[in-house]
Amino acid sequence: MAGGIGSRFWPLSKTSKPKQFLDIFGTGKTLLQQTFERFLPFCPKKNIYIVTSIDYRNHVLDQIRGINPDQVLLEPARRNTAPCIAYATYKIGKINPHANFIVAPSDHLILNMDDFKKEIGKGLDFVSKNKALLTLGIKPSRPETGYGYIQISNRKSANVYGNLKKVKTFTEKPNLDLATIFYQSGEFYWNSGIFIWSLNSITDAFKQHLPEINSLFRDGLELYNTPKETSFIQRTYSECRNISIDYGVMEKAENVFVLCSDFGWSDLGTWGSLYENGKKDEMGNVVYGKDVFLYNSRNCIINLLDKKVVVINGLNDYIVVESDNMLLIARKDEEQQLRQFVNDIKIQKGEEYI
Repeated sequence: MAGGIGSRFWPLSKTSKPKQFLDIFGTGKTLLQQTFERFLPFCPKKNIYIVTSIDYRNHVLDQIRGINPDQVLLEPARRNTAPCIAYATYKIGKINPHANFIVAPSDHLILNMDDFKKEIGKGLDFVSKNKALLTLGIKPSRPETGYGYIQISNRKSANVYGNLKKVKTFTEKPNLDLATIFYQSGEFYWNSGIFIWSLNSITDAFKQHLPEINSLFRDGLELYNTPKETSFIQRTYSECRNISIDYGVMEKAENVFVLCSDFGWSDLGTWGSLYENGKKDEMGNVVYGKDVFLYNSRNCIINLLDKKVVVINGLNDYIVVESDNMLLIARKDEEQQLRQFVNDIKIQKGEEYI
């Protein structure tokens, strides 16, 4: 899934080129490219589909060289993750009605690939043998208010996977007090947003829990992978409501399981999460930029262009980010106000700044 606009990473991430198409860590590869390569050990290149906005078609084709344009599913409007997954489900189902597949966002960080591969292998094995909807849960390392949580059932169940648990509840992003309770209880895991299931299992879940969305996409069964698919999808999205797969399906279904994992995961949703995963200097600062001179500054995240020398003195726990003709300076603990900043700039200065 590569259609998000990444507004919480402004000003580096803009609507015209959001974070999944950026080399956030300076590795020479964008988050999309890293995600694509991450899944090559599990399926051939021809079996990887990218769902994105029609506005980002060229970004995808430029960054994933050699991919067939038919593997890039273009959404004419943003309708959240449930329609995105329904579209992919029916398109893939037309090719292989017995498929098992993985759904993953394109902007995640995975630090431990060996453990990640093991969990994905377990997951694919489980869903191929059971009619289940599976998600990967991440063992929390701190009380985090920016992630959703999965509560595991205390009911013991014998299985060969060891860390496979039945899901009891999903909880959206909690406040700090509740996140602390979740962290201390040991019963809650971060919701990674990575799902594994068979085509039959997710199709049946759509039929039961989101019948109107299921009907919309099912009506195009004879049109997928034909020249008429584009016009059909245009009409479908104009009628489709905005709803997430978590709220529409996962929170309602009875056959939801979680693999309780720990493979160095972050969804890189905020500058704070980038700071948590960045390389820190002796003062706890994370710096991206060639000529940045820091004095008396601690625990900051700095992302600046290489074309100027920058001196920063006396900042603690700040975000400092520059992109083109935009500069953000804000406290890390007030990052939640970023959407308000972006909205104000959009109103007062225009779309080109966001």
